[in-house]
Amino acid sequence: MLISIILATTIIGLISLTGVILIFNREIKPEFSRSLVSLAAGSLLAVALLDILPESIEESHFEPHFILGTVLISILFFFLFERVLHWHHCRCEYNDLPCSKDKKNLIYLNLSGDAIHNLVDGFLVASAFMLNFQTGITVTLAVILHEIPQEISDFGVLLYAGLTKLKALLYNLFIALTAIVGAIAFYSFGNTFQAVIPLMAAFAAGNFIYLATADLIPELHHEKNPQTIALHSIWLIIGVIIIFLVGLTFPHSN
Repeated sequence: MLISIILATTIIGLISLTGVILIFNREIKPEFSRSLVSLAAGSLLAVALLDILPESIEESHFEPHFILGTVLISILFFFLFERVLHWHHCRCEYNDLPCSKDKKNLIYLNLSGDAIHNLVDGFLVASAFMLNFQTGITVTLAVILHEIPQEISDFGVLLYAGLTKLKALLYNLFIALTAIVGAIAFYSFGNTFQAVIPLMAAFAAGNFIYLATADLIPELHHEKNPQTIALHSIWLIIGVIIIFLVGLTFPHSN
């Protein structure tokens, strides 16, 4: 069983990067990078609000307001996280000068939130295989199909934050494989982790909401060209639609 769990989570980590690999050799122009940021913002919001939070509330013995309170704590935590470490700052010497914003925070926020999400995915896959092999395969397929669009979005965020394509790919791969850690941990200490999985998922959802609304969407407001604004808006909506359709077609198995 443990071999099946490790194999399944490894496959998830590798296949989920398929979309990233497909666009890896494509020249990343600033316009395309902004489009990926728009796609990421929509995808992150949809994953948090249409996937993670409903699952957390439905599968938890905690009251909904406690789950939502965890989301609020997560948002506040990542806000303070940026403030205290000075990763997200604005230096404006004069009111009439543009504001220079350090994008390094996007790297840390994106990777930390994605790591938590992947740990929870590892818990989910391990628990499914511990029920029976068929359920494990079904859940593995569902997780793969949920992860592919999100990994593309994460890739876009890392590129926009200043990483090279190779570094962004390697970081995404490393974080994707944290699902293995979550799966092994759940297999070893399942009874201990079971109760807190909804809270961990809610914390990850708060990270995605904060990243989308506090960092990504405000970046899009800097655009002044009406046609580009419309294009970015379309990409943001496409991100929401992709997550919605994938979740509708391949819902997580309970």
